[in-house]
Amino acid sequence: MVDKVLTANRLTDGVAVWLNANGEWVLSLQEALVARHAEAVAAIEEIGKKSYADNKVVDVAVVDVQEVNGQLWPLRLRERIRAQGPTMEYAPGYKPADPEFIAV
Repeated sequence: MVDKVLTANRLTDGVAVWLNANGEWVLSLQEALVARHAEAVAAIEEIGKKSYADNKVVDVAVVDVQEVNGQLWPLRLRERIRAQGPTMEYAPGYKPADPEFIAV
């Protein structure tokens, strides 16, 4: 099975967030809880459903990742962009994505 993490967009401002091991939504993919078996994936999906129902996040999704040299890398380009931020100036305090991180 491929490792997975849970991502969503924060309801208050739309910024991409990741579920960490404490059940909190954080801004860094590198802090995300990695689900390595089916039971763990089911558990994070339930947390995502509850967070959605509680109006904390929207667009909840399980994302495939791999660990490379101690760093999590989403397998899909869309998720790499979400993990690093937009590819252009977006909002104060959010810099554009690192082109090398999102490179295919």
